[in-house]
Amino acid sequence: MKRFLPYLKYMRGRRTYLVLALLCGAISGLVFGRGLPVVINEVFPRIFTDGPRTLPALQVVGYAMLIPLIFFVRALAGFLNNYLMSHCGIGVLEALRVDLYRKLQSLPLSYFGKNRSGDLLSRLTADTLVVQQTITTSASDLVIQPLTLLGAFSFLATIALRHNGVALFLGSLAIIPVCVFPVRFVGKKIVKRADENQRLLGDISDLANQNLMGAREVRAFGLEEKEVDTFQRTTRRLFRVQMKVVKYSQMLSPAIEFIASLGIAFSLYYAYRAEISLAVFTSILTALFACYEPVKKLGALHGQFARGAASLNRIEEILLEPVTITDPPKPAAIPARLRGDLTFDRVGFAYQPGEPVLRHVTAAIPAGTVCALVGPSGAGKTTFANLVPRFYEATSGRVAIDGIDVRAMRLADLRRNIAVVSQDPVLFNDTVYQNLLVGRAGATPEEVMAAAVDAYADDFIRTLPQGYETIVGERGALLSGGQKQRLALARAFLRNAPILILDEATSALDSQSEQFVQEALRKLVVGKTVLIIAHRFSTIRDASMILVFERGEIIATGTHGELYPSNALYRSLYDRQYLSA
Repeated sequence: MKRFLPYLKYMRGRRTYLVLALLCGAISGLVFGRGLPVVINEVFPRIFTDGPRTLPALQVVGYAMLIPLIFFVRALAGFLNNYLMSHCGIGVLEALRVDLYRKLQSLPLSYFGKNRSGDLLSRLTADTLVVQQTITTSASDLVIQPLTLLGAFSFLATIALRHNGVALFLGSLAIIPVCVFPVRFVGKKIVKRADENQRLLGDISDLANQNLMGAREVRAFGLEEKEVDTFQRTTRRLFRVQMKVVKYSQMLSPAIEFIASLGIAFSLYYAYRAEISLAVFTSILTALFACYEPVKKLGALHGQFARGAASLNRIEEILLEPVTITDPPKPAAIPARLRGDLTFDRVGFAYQPGEPVLRHVTAAIPAGTVCALVGPSGAGKTTFANLVPRFYEATSGRVAIDGIDVRAMRLADLRRNIAVVSQDPVLFNDTVYQNLLVGRAGATPEEVMAAAVDAYADDFIRTLPQGYETIVGERGALLSGGQKQRLALARAFLRNAPILILDEATSALDSQSEQFVQEALRKLVVGKTVLIIAHRFSTIRDASMILVFERGEIIATGTHGELYPSNALYRSLYDRQYLSA
């Protein structure tokens, strides 16, 4: 239970609901544990006498109605307890998911490279639900069940004192500690399986996510049966684990009921020897039943805690993950718009310790320079560009803009001055207009449309069914590659940042789309510091600066005219592509 105490903070805004829920639970527990045995003990002897039954019918009806009254009060209190606790629980779930989602927004891109998106999605949905159920169930049952036991205990103690049946009282309750053994046994078994169960749920979520995201590739390569087979094998493993959890969970109730029946058998024998009346014995049985039922539920709660702890471990892997890229304690004061002078001073970076991707990279890129980054795959070009907006943090050295270390700036101030156009731009499942507003949230409709015109996107947008209000589908699935790329450029026009990062924005386009994009790029780069991560040399020949990368180092700097005759790597890369063309 201690593991979950810090998360009770999510109930702070719902204290009134929680208090009322626990009060209703207390009423339900006491009415059942104490009220029903008392009614049976006090009323039955008055109705079922050995002599003539002379009670007026109306009085008998009144006595009889006490039983449904007790059950009505218990039912009403139980309903209110469940309803109010559900209100608290759903609120806890909402707050927990929002906190988890907020934490995911602050983690560096390197974290997502090491963790599968489907598994993270499972933690955000399935694991948070299990934790919410654990918190609310425990908060309710840890009040209701002990009070039910207390009510039943107090009645048994009263009967024992009234009828000199101390041995009956102690003997009846002696069985309850024995119930602890199956509870502990089952709890240990469930703990072992609960973590595996949640991990497999994450695997299934990840498999489904990959399949849906790669639907075209699956069909293109005829992988349908292979995908189904992989998914089926994983769900089969999950089935086996879940059945083991069910086996141990369902084993608990029959075990406790059998142990409880031994206590009832002892009570029956002792009641006969002590010449206790049927009415008194019936009330004792009712009280014993009221004792053993909470024991069963508290035992089940132990299993719930085990499952909740497994899910909490997976959630805390995210919540407790250190945020390595943050705002500095005292951010540097920077102008609303930076000039765009870029400086890399002996910069090193590694995704994994001991495996450097950049080694002591030094470069100075003046404001307004169109700088192309050239080199074989894995040479460090993309990593070099990603250090500017602090998507990753340099492990050594310094990256500066206008002489200010990027680590000294607020992330919002830094990234407001940078626009990124990637090779495969991501569009959200929203309207064209809302997707363009990603570039600058406060832009006016006129500014949005002007950016679309500059990106040669306005014409095709107006041919869409609802124009700017057309839903583009998940990741822009309803648009062509060229259309998505032009929308990404329109975002960059709208942002109008002094620094622009282009990750081979034309490599996957047909000739007509490439022509539109190239025309847009010529307008977009004017007056900006531009980093072009390029594989197609047709896009970089006119760059004012070219940096040649090899194995994480810059081995040459210059223009195309300077590098072609002087640098063998650059010349070989250019000739290979030129001859291929």
